[in-house]
Amino acid sequence: MNSTDKKSAVLGAEFLRHDTAAAESGVEDYLEHDAAVYRTLLESTRAIPWKIDWATMEFAYIGPQIETLLGWAPSSWKTVQDWAARMHPDDRDKVVEFCVAQSKAGTDHEADYRALTSGGEYVWLRDVVHVVRDARGEVESLVGFMFDISERKKTEEKVAALQRELEALSFKDGLTGVGNRREFDAVLQREWSAAQRHGAPLSLIMADIDFFKSYNDYYGHVQGDACLKQIATVLSEAVRPGDFVGRFGGEEFVLILPNTGAEAARQVVERCRDRISAAEIAHERSPFRQTVTASFGAGTVIPSASDDAVAFVNLVDTQLYHAKDNGRDCISAVNRAA
Repeated sequence: MNSTDKKSAVLGAEFLRHDTAAAESGVEDYLEHDAAVYRTLLESTRAIPWKIDWATMEFAYIGPQIETLLGWAPSSWKTVQDWAARMHPDDRDKVVEFCVAQSKAGTDHEADYRALTSGGEYVWLRDVVHVVRDARGEVESLVGFMFDISERKKTEEKVAALQRELEALSFKDGLTGVGNRREFDAVLQREWSAAQRHGAPLSLIMADIDFFKSYNDYYGHVQGDACLKQIATVLSEAVRPGDFVGRFGGEEFVLILPNTGAEAARQVVERCRDRISAAEIAHERSPFRQTVTASFGAGTVIPSASDDAVAFVNLVDTQLYHAKDNGRDCISAVNRAA
């Protein structure tokens, strides 16, 4: 709430409390003059004041600004049922339960919700509620102020959308568009924990483009980047829904296959290898048909509480180097789930 709204709230609360106190004291002349001043000042603000009698749950007062904002005449706000009925269905139960509980406890509170206009649209409101007690300490009435926070909510939603977009970008490799090392770490931790809980197999595949340094030296880094993008696309199209593809670094890619045994993982690797071959990306400096190939390391495990995810990654990485040492364009795998 900004400073103007706070001043309006304080002024309005003073008016509504003073209105009741003056009536009880019977100082009619004072009430007529002073309350009129308060009412004029209050109703010239953007804050919408209201007062509810706790015993009857009826509106004792609601500012005329309500009709300008929502289109409903002040006279149509008779009980709290009118307030609740004009609330978005997705907000109603939560907000009503919260406000009732806080009011019963005698606690001042705030609530944000979408209010229905007479035209069938919704406007974001913030209700700031003060609980008024009688001499015995019992709840006597509620004094509140409605504030139009639609613009604030729009700004918050834009900021939230930008944050989600930035978070998504922070998990993507800027060149290839697949997951980056940060996302790989997060996905691996999540799937490792899930595999431990359910006693399910988890497979990991690491792929490294063969002779990529000579590719860059011959074709240049721009073409090298294009090659990495194409390989990322091929791998993404070769995996199944729910599998993860990421760039581990340089010309190395990594795949996480949840709930996947060794044989199924082997089939995924073979499909990746076949599709890279079918892409026929020219590589004049490669001894394999002068096209781009890749070496693969694969591993499968049913992780126990004593197993370590980093150690498993290192194990698969070792398999990758076995594949490269054995002539490249091949697969080396280990099965720790057997």
